[in-house]
Amino acid sequence: MSGIPGGPPLARLPFPPVVLGIAGASGSGKTRLAAELARELSGVNFPLDNYYRDLAHLAPAERARQNFDDPALIEIPLLAAHMAALARGETIERPLYDFSTCIRNPDRTEAVRAGAFLLVEGLFALHYAELLPLYHLRVYVDTPDEVCFERRLRRDMEERGRTAESLRQQYEATVRAAIVQWVRPSAAHADLTLDGTAALDWKVEQVLAAMRGRGLLQMQA
Repeated sequence: MSGIPGGPPLARLPFPPVVLGIAGASGSGKTRLAAELARELSGVNFPLDNYYRDLAHLAPAERARQNFDDPALIEIPLLAAHMAALARGETIERPLYDFSTCIRNPDRTEAVRAGAFLLVEGLFALHYAELLPLYHLRVYVDTPDEVCFERRLRRDMEERGRTAESLRQQYEATVRAAIVQWVRPSAAHADLTLDGTAALDWKVEQVLAAMRGRGLLQMQA
């Protein structure tokens, strides 16, 4: 493992997998942070998006009307069970979710093996009471609304085939309200709050420093 640039490599202390929860609004930068930490630590990146409820029983038009910024749309019992299993060092079969159809793949799952570090990220990573005891460190990425919207607009147009107008309507109708009602209040559960507009490298260093301060890392020559 590479550790902080210019420093010695990082090694995992001899106890069960270290679990980090990383939350923030859509477009806050939490996904990039989790991915970079997973790379830095050779850890498992674990987005909550795979655990959205399967809406195959609804007509396509009805699926499109669902509010995916509501924590009720996540299947929390399955998510909590899978996270607890990974925290015990076990392997799970993670569902695969297709956002273009709002349906889980009924024929395939993805095997996820527990690693030394588990990076759990999502809008509601710090919202669910069932998940909070599983974390060794809770991180909230605090980013201004206008920055979040511009990032989300760019991402959903490029990756999910959405139109700019539909995204603006959705943001005003549901996303902003969800941020106020559920996402921002979850920051109260964070051990570390990061500036979402800061450089990625600096945010990574802050998380690693917090982990080291809690004895979650040790330096290895």
